[in-house]
Amino acid sequence: TAAYALAWLWIFNPLFGPLNLLLRAVGLFPPNWFIDPLWARPALVLMSLWQVGEGFLVSLAALQDLPDEIEDAARIDGAGSWGLFWQIALPLMAPILLLLMFRDAILTFQESFTTILLTTDGGPYYATYTLPMFVYEQGYDLQAFGTASAALWVVYGLTGAIVIALWVIARQWQIGTTDETFVL
Repeated sequence: TAAYALAWLWIFNPLFGPLNLLLRAVGLFPPNWFIDPLWARPALVLMSLWQVGEGFLVSLAALQDLPDEIEDAARIDGAGSWGLFWQIALPLMAPILLLLMFRDAILTFQESFTTILLTTDGGPYYATYTLPMFVYEQGYDLQAFGTASAALWVVYGLTGAIVIALWVIARQWQIGTTDETFVL
């Protein structure tokens, strides 16, 4: 992630970065990506889009792994492309999509820290200051190990709560229940 963050730091460079050179070439006024508080977060979001390719490839592999017999049977029963996707392909791909969802929820807290530390260090004007940055600042900069430890437990708790919430939602979707028959 360090090399990736430094590469994006070069891409978003306001003076000689290729993205700003491209924007100038087409007649647009390029923003100061990591200097302007309004553009720092969008730059981090753009940086995180590189991970979409991995999820896309895993999803494509899962889609290609679906049995042809099921698709043929659905076509014989009169399913169109849209119905085939929503009623057949998506439910069969649900375990893979669920795994990707859990992975991304957990990695969000981990992967964003190194990128933010190397590109903006939580700035400008705390625009990209996150809870993992707070833990780092408390532990390493201020030597407040108790505060850093407590904040880290909050990070663990939030991550666990998000994963449990996603699991409950996925379980309810898998069972097909409503609020009246809520099952864990």
